[in-house]
Amino acid sequence: MTTTSVKPPVSPSRRRTRGTNQGKRSSLAGFFGGALEYYDMYIYASASALVFSQVFFPDAGATGLLLSLATYGVAYLARPLGGFLAGHFGDRLGRRNVMIATLLVMGVATFLIGCLPAYDSVGILAPILLVALRLLQGLSVGGEAAGSTSLTLEHAPEGRRGLYTSWMINGIWVGYILATLAFLAVAAMPDEQLLSWGWRVPFWFSAVIVVFGLVLRRTIEDPEVFVETKEKETVSRVPVGELLRHQPLDVVRVIFAAFLIVISSVVPVYGLTYATHIVGIEASVMLWTAIFGYATALVTQPLFAKLSDNIGRKPVLIAGNLVGAVAVWEFFWAVGQANVPMIYLGMFLCITIAFGATNAVYPVFFSEMFNVKFRVSGMAIGLQLGIVLTGFSPSIIQAVSSANDDAWWPAAALTTVACVISAIAVATARETYKVPLDQLGARHV
Repeated sequence: MTTTSVKPPVSPSRRRTRGTNQGKRSSLAGFFGGALEYYDMYIYASASALVFSQVFFPDAGATGLLLSLATYGVAYLARPLGGFLAGHFGDRLGRRNVMIATLLVMGVATFLIGCLPAYDSVGILAPILLVALRLLQGLSVGGEAAGSTSLTLEHAPEGRRGLYTSWMINGIWVGYILATLAFLAVAAMPDEQLLSWGWRVPFWFSAVIVVFGLVLRRTIEDPEVFVETKEKETVSRVPVGELLRHQPLDVVRVIFAAFLIVISSVVPVYGLTYATHIVGIEASVMLWTAIFGYATALVTQPLFAKLSDNIGRKPVLIAGNLVGAVAVWEFFWAVGQANVPMIYLGMFLCITIAFGATNAVYPVFFSEMFNVKFRVSGMAIGLQLGIVLTGFSPSIIQAVSSANDDAWWPAAALTTVACVISAIAVATARETYKVPLDQLGARHV
């Protein structure tokens, strides 16, 4: 006679404990993933503003800076494709493995940028290779935010989804701080050393963050809400098709709401370019200003995220956008006047307060809009299409500014328009902070 052993059911308390542990792990994994992805993105932004025009476009003369900033924007063209791929495989096969893949692609591409030969060595091949690797960076970051947010959201305790997902965003700021500190160190080098090998060191350092992120992400399981959907064989074979059939308007909302990210590109990236190349402010002064904004945002972002758990996502997002729409004028006026104390005030208002509020809340808000069957696809595609403007905003502003006697007002005007459009898009969406996880997007399927 044979007997069949039956596993005792997992007690609710044990399930809650396991879920809480996975929530904390996924939140921490999002932190390190965000740190790597945006450390890599921002060292590229700093390099494009400070050295790439001389390393990769030395024969371009006055247009070298414009070409250099354009390579920064190239990654944003690849981000929608990265969002599509991450969404497709994340919604079909699971969140965890996709997150491991995005981390690897970003790490390898960034390390190889640090190994590229200069234009003087191989000619036109140098900028071609630079653009190719920049496109790989765009593919990676295109899926990172949506995949990481979905993973953390689906593991997070009810009533704390905003707080848990905000740690991915805090990781982004840590990545920015590390990138800025790295370039502060190398920017102090003599020009000959900086242009030959010094700029490469920050790119090579990214390998350290990759190792930490990979080790952590391998310990995470796919969320129960996704596993249950997969076991019931209700996972969509073509998530994007189902997304566009059931929630096309929410994709459009995310596209326009994502304009809020413009301020994070215009203020630190174009602000650095304008201050150093037009006004004549020392690069170190602007880099320390950026560090101040990022470091103080590490404090405000979890507070704004927690506030959104208590009063709702929409009030925090709308208020942050409107503050940014006004504060950006003070920041660029201060840069134009070379008034350092007022530049610090502008950075605090634009980054610590305005963008801190929107940045902490938009990932959970965008992710909560969509059903579990196409959650990664919905956020990734809408977000990455929306922030194409972000990537090219520095080069757009540079072109308009050059045609207007190097004026700073185009930077403020473009940012204000983007923030107002974002606020309107958010205002038209549903409030989701009190909706149970298993009911998010349910009425659309």
